[in-house]
Amino acid sequence: MPRLFDPLQLRSLKLRNRIAMSPMCQYSSTDGFADNWHLVHLGSRAVGGASLIITEAAAVNPEGRISYADLGIWKDEHIPKLEEITGFIKKQGAVAGIQLAHAGRKASKSRPWEGNELLSPDHPHGWQAVAPSAIPYDEGEPKPHELTKEEISQIISDFKSAAIRSLKAGFQTVELHGAHGYLIHSFLSPITNKRSDEYGGSFENRIRFLLDITREVRSVWPEELPLLVRLSCTDWVSEGESWDIEQSVKLAKELKNLGVDMIDCSSGGLVPYQKIEGGAGYQTSFAEKIKKEAGIQTMAVGLITSSSQADHIIRTGQADMVALAREFLRNPYFPLHASIETRQPFEWPDQYKRGKP
Repeated sequence: MPRLFDPLQLRSLKLRNRIAMSPMCQYSSTDGFADNWHLVHLGSRAVGGASLIITEAAAVNPEGRISYADLGIWKDEHIPKLEEITGFIKKQGAVAGIQLAHAGRKASKSRPWEGNELLSPDHPHGWQAVAPSAIPYDEGEPKPHELTKEEISQIISDFKSAAIRSLKAGFQTVELHGAHGYLIHSFLSPITNKRSDEYGGSFENRIRFLLDITREVRSVWPEELPLLVRLSCTDWVSEGESWDIEQSVKLAKELKNLGVDMIDCSSGGLVPYQKIEGGAGYQTSFAEKIKKEAGIQTMAVGLITSSSQADHIIRTGQADMVALAREFLRNPYFPLHASIETRQPFEWPDQYKRGKP
């Protein structure tokens, strides 16, 4: 079995280890533009040894942002700063990835340190949220607009256009955000999708939106470059019909057939009454099950906080990669330290070798 610092081949890309930086919203953009905060935030983790750096959710249109301060890639003017960032990441030996997203009914929020409140369309920083069905995220919130089929087609086209811009900006992989209660996930789950047309009802209809997006993105994303999808593998809702790991396995098989190379296995975020069974590495079993039953490479994420834990996940074949989020906020140089703690060779940046223990 491979170990944490063994390379991983994804199509034409050879990742230098099995550690990825998970997407984390920074709420630091104006009109979707990246700035020097993003350069330092993403670049420092590339310096720190991660093999794959994935941006925060980048909205494919303005209404697809979680907050007014989210990253975006809905216009060509976003490209130059992103190109500067990807250039720096690649110079550090890492792969530059972007997460393409639409927030759906969880859009139009204030920033977390401003209360994370839903902003009405008449607020200076607010707009009308959209969803597969007119079901609000929480009681008392206004209903989102139920998307028409024409509007669904436009959003699919927005994902395709965003992928084209991502390539121009120098990204080497795209991750489609199908998790955490955002638009794609809300189409997948019967809790939030009550449509009666071809995008709702049966499992085959509920996955259609994601499959349509995947086909369009793969059609413009180079054959030699990998495509990832992040899924919420369960809604953590036991009462009634919901999205679960068994459906995630079935979906992963479909995505593999469409040219997806890896499933980033997260969970939850769809409804406020979810009951998460948390704990160290609590989502790793999802990555293991999808890897074994769908025959596709997977990424484990969620409360992975130590080098021994990360190495164990890889050594035991539970996942092909691990993605760190909050641990990378605490320690941008986690991989450098992990190489020493697990006694695996890894080349430190020349500028930092004097500090190597």
